[in-house]
Formats: sequence, C-alpha cells, structure tokens
Amino acid sequence: MSDATADTIEAPTKKLGLVKAVGVLGIVGGVLLILVGIIAWIGVTSQLTAENITIPDDAAAFQGQQVTGPLTAYVQADIINTHALAASGGKTYAELDQDDPVRATVMQASFLRASLFTSVVAYGVALFAAGMGVLAILFGWAFLRLASTPVVVKRSNVAAVE
Repeated sequence: MSDATADTIEAPTKKLGLVKAVGVLGIVGGVLLILVGIIAWIGVTSQLTAENITIPDDAAAFQGQQVTGPLTAYVQADIINTHALAASGGKTYAELDQDDPVRATVMQASFLRASLFTSVVAYGVALFAAGMGVLAILFGWAFLRLASTPVVVKRSNVAAVE
C-alpha cells in the first residue's frame, strides 16, 4: 500500500461580503474619479480656449497656436516671463523700485503667469484623478475576483489500495 494525496474542495469558513463590497466600491469610485478628471480637463480647456490667447512667434514652441492645453499654457507662461524680464531689464517685480513705471507691467505679467501655471496644475490634478480612478477600478476588480473564488483546496494523505 502506498500513500497518495487527494484534493478536496470545501466551502470557505469566512464570509467575503465585505471584500465584495469594497471591490464594488472601488470600481464605482474609480469610474467617478475618471469622470471627474475628464470633466475638470474639459472645463479648464474650455476656459483657456475662451480667452483666445495666441502664442507669439518668439515663443519656444507652438508659435501662432491658441492656448488650449497644459503644454501651450506652460509655453505661454514662459514667454510672458521672457517679455516681462526684457521690459524690466532682467529684474523681477520684487527687484524693481516701487516708483518704477515698469513695475505695473511686470506685476500684471506675474499674475498672468500664475493663472497659466494654475491651469497647468489643474490639468495635472485632473490627470492624477483619472489615473487614480484606473487604479481603483483595477484594485476593485482584483478584490471581486478574489472574493468570487470561494473554495479552499486542502490536501490530505490517502492510503491507496493495491
């Protein structure tokens, strides 16, 4: 007589309802995060587009194009800084005398740059939200998949009859 092993399938000893609920919540939350990311992206794009900002010919890239996205907003902010520094002789707003007539121009340029950089950050947050949504969906799907395999395989030694 030799010893052999046999597999038996048994029902799980613990309930997996909470794991399934977390999986569903992860998927629903992920879908919502993706939707919010898309809505934010569209909102920022529509606001930038409505401003009708055209990138000047002396910019590093996208010359003559309208500011409608994160890259064009960044390039526009950069060229605004270049123009402001040229107008002020290379001085920033804080470095100019309070009675310098160029100070108002440099201040306005600083505000415009800050607004454009805010839109660049908003695009980043929208992309981050959508990326986290994808991860939440994947984790939720993994939880549901694990909870949907409610069997435990146990090996036991069985004596074989010869």
